[in-house]
Amino acid sequence: MNTTRDTLLKADELGRIELTERGGVSVIRRDIGAARWWARAFARRAAAREARALAKLAGVDGVPSLLGWNGHELLRGYIAGAPMQQAQPRDRAYYRDALRLLAVLHRRGIVHNDLAKEPNWLVRSDGRPALVDFQIAWTRGRRGALFRLLAREDLRHLLKHKRTYCPEALSARQRTILDQPAAHSRLWRATGKRLYKLIARRVFGYWDNEGQGRIRD
Repeated sequence: MNTTRDTLLKADELGRIELTERGGVSVIRRDIGAARWWARAFARRAAAREARALAKLAGVDGVPSLLGWNGHELLRGYIAGAPMQQAQPRDRAYYRDALRLLAVLHRRGIVHNDLAKEPNWLVRSDGRPALVDFQIAWTRGRRGALFRLLAREDLRHLLKHKRTYCPEALSARQRTILDQPAAHSRLWRATGKRLYKLIARRVFGYWDNEGQGRIRD
């Protein structure tokens, strides 16, 4: 008899994310079948993108392992830890290791693209960083001008978190990077960001920078 109890972590129009067990091992399950009918195609594409990113990052410490993707259900490894907004890391070592982790992603041709959200950064029990939620990651692998632009924004978002929790550790170069957002970032804040927030709040129920959707029935 299967007595495993699934723990619901998040449920919104894009489906359900649950902590469950497979073979006695804790895993994270993303259920696309639970998405609203009108959002199912988008949810499937996002999950497929996450699967591609995790496959390319196989073996990287601090990134979940891809355990399975069949078009309806994505399984990834569970990384124990607290999200950044809860743990509020103030140790310089955390940000040093986070920079190294980000460099590994970029060397493998992956840009996360969603590092402004603090829940996508975990603080593990030993204090080291981990990254989750690769639904909108750049997975093409080509390292052209656009890749470098997006990779720099990954870095800027990390530095913004460092400025929040450990500002005394920012170097002069890092402060310069923070003071010089990319042109597309400035344009986004001036135009598209307002529309994004409106859609996120009205449609998906995202009301803060934590990026957590409402729990729906």
